Amino acid sequence: MINPSVKSLNVLIADGHPIFVEGLRNILNIPSGKFHFLLKGVLQNPAAIAETLNRSQVDLLLMDMNLSDSEGLKLLPVLKKAHPHLRILLFTQSDDTRLIKAAFRAGGDGLLLRSTTRDELLRAVEEVMAGKTFLGKGVTLSEGMQGFGMDAAMPESRFARKFGLTRREIEIMGYIGQVLSNKDIAKKLYISDQTVSVHRKNIMRKLGVNNTASLIKIAFEHNLV
Repeated sequence: MINPSVKSLNVLIADGHPIFVEGLRNILNIPSGKFHFLLKGVLQNPAAIAETLNRSQVDLLLMDMNLSDSEGLKLLPVLKKAHPHLRILLFTQSDDTRLIKAAFRAGGDGLLLRSTTRDELLRAVEEVMAGKTFLGKGVTLSEGMQGFGMDAAMPESRFARKFGLTRREIEIMGYIGQVLSNKDIAKKLYISDQTVSVHRKNIMRKLGVNNTASLIKIAFEHNLV
């Protein structure tokens, strides 16, 4: 009998590696304590994902980022537009920063290396289902804000002027885009985490958003990372 406090989660797997899929199946079959996973299907062809989502209610898509030579990645914006509440957790073998950025710009909510552990996967599921963005261990983004300057021709400068952001707020936006916590940002900028928190709230107010996931996506969309 399922504990009524445990949420049922409809999951779709899109991955062409049978051994990896079998591992995901085994993980999903074991109660996590917070979720009861209901597997709605396993797909290898990205073209079948949209059809399955239209036919079945799916809460979470677990997908190989390189499915069919990245055709799956190109499909993400379409899926997100058609199914705004769908959360997408991607798996990759590569730690290429360009591919990681592309995955988030396309609509990915979380990214894990294929060498991830069961505990990390479950933590990632919990984070993305709460509306947050998750970067797994070993997945890093470049220090794109080092040496940042407010040259008028730079996208950062145009973005700052449009929303009335200060130089410090733009700098913090870049670090937020790298999915750093307030504490981590504070260490990099030699300021208190309380100060970072105030900046973060001001940035959210100016951009008209109310969560960090939205800030991260805006940072990617405007090439702040």
